[in-house]
Amino acid sequence: MRIRPAVTVAASLATVALTGCGAQVTPAADDKAAGSHYPVTVDNCGEKKTYAKAPQRVVTNDVGITEIMFALGLEKNMAGFVMPDDKGDLDSVPWKAGYSKVTWLSKKQINKEMALDARADLVFAGWNYGFNEGEGFTPADLKKVGIDSYLLSESCRNGRGGTARGVMPPLDALYTDLRNLGRIFDVEDRAEALVTKFRGQVAGAQAGALKGADRPRVFLYDGGQDKPFTSGLYAAPHDIITRAGGDHVMKDLKDSWATVGWETVVERDPEVIVINNYGDTTAEQKRKFLKSYPPLANVSAIKNDRIVVLDYAELVESPRNPAAIASLAADLKKFRAAGS
Repeated sequence: MRIRPAVTVAASLATVALTGCGAQVTPAADDKAAGSHYPVTVDNCGEKKTYAKAPQRVVTNDVGITEIMFALGLEKNMAGFVMPDDKGDLDSVPWKAGYSKVTWLSKKQINKEMALDARADLVFAGWNYGFNEGEGFTPADLKKVGIDSYLLSESCRNGRGGTARGVMPPLDALYTDLRNLGRIFDVEDRAEALVTKFRGQVAGAQAGALKGADRPRVFLYDGGQDKPFTSGLYAAPHDIITRAGGDHVMKDLKDSWATVGWETVVERDPEVIVINNYGDTTAEQKRKFLKSYPPLANVSAIKNDRIVVLDYAELVESPRNPAAIASLAADLKKFRAAGS
């Protein structure tokens, strides 16, 4: 995947309780009214981060991250978003109004200058979802110029040298970010409502999904011809595939997004291939390549033409993940019912 990629706290209130010995000041029962929500501390990719107030000029990178903010109703806390215009449909999502309310800052790769120009007080991005040492754009670089950061949990570094990404199941990453942002922006009720809703959607899809021996082997194809770029254990497609009733053939790859060899794909013989639809190469072009690439000729998914297309925004950590599970579950059941 070529992922290009502060509310003032009110003064404390008090209630005056009258007793026979005189007046006594006691704390207010409502913690929010008492101004005690901040500071808040959250665990973000293994680092404790403390926020003295809610950021007011957030810049987000990429569609999934941007839509997490929209789903939480945080448009007023955003200075803008950065993303290419090749990320699919932006109109048929529940939070589409966010795109008309928040400034699209750039369709190019995010950088420090964009954040400075937007007068950002926080950048919400991730490793290889915007942050990149090679480009001199990291949380440490932003901190030097007084800009805070929040890392997308799907992108958390892991492993020796920190080159691999992902430290928790993909849906847990989504729920973690929703809850963390709920605390940071003092919208915990909204965050919990979304988590509850999404868990319900996922449970509903799983209840009717294929199980046991009926589960087909599924491979996620992002792109690449010499070697395919795919998803591992910690990227959203793992949970999307498994919760939809499939057996993710790259579940032993302890990374989020990575390159593998075609020989591995052939050996594992996926029965279904899911194409990640985005970028300069269309889904149809990707399909034609897969069906014409000689080493794949005897792979079950190619022989039986069992190829599914999902949009990029459904396959990276985003509020679109639960609906993608339901959609893929229906496709897998359709293939199985057809007996192919």
